[in-house]
Amino acid sequence: MKKFKLTINGNKYDVDILNVERNFAEIEVNGSLYKVEVDKDLKPTKTPVLVRQKSVPSSDSDKATVKTSSPSSPKGAGTIKSPLPGVILNVYVKEGDTVKLGDKLLTLEAMKMENNIDSDKEGVVKSVKVKQGDSVLEGDTLIEIGS
Repeated sequence: MKKFKLTINGNKYDVDILNVERNFAEIEVNGSLYKVEVDKDLKPTKTPVLVRQKSVPSSDSDKATVKTSSPSSPKGAGTIKSPLPGVILNVYVKEGDTVKLGDKLLTLEAMKMENNIDSDKEGVVKSVKVKQGDSVLEGDTLIEIGS
């Protein structure tokens, strides 16, 4: 479990704690096994549990979150979100530009790789929320597209 190097009155000791149950511990000191009793209950350390937050869909076209619209309503409105944490290398569009499905919007460097972020909707760029050199997290809004 744990290893310690102790010096007591000038003597060096290599101590290994092998097992702990309630207030009894099994230890090895310089190769000799000992069972010791401690005045209080000892609790073995627990491995921490990793709790992850719920991931956000990378864009509005995710099947679980897509909503239907009436035939007369404008199409293509929504946001483009970051699929990964990274750094923005280039932004290819500006406010007011018209984009089509598959147009290159920006380049994101994530995990030492360049990723092109393409448009998954058609419309006019309402706002660009990032600029070159910005750091983004997964799910951050990068670009808003309107009709």
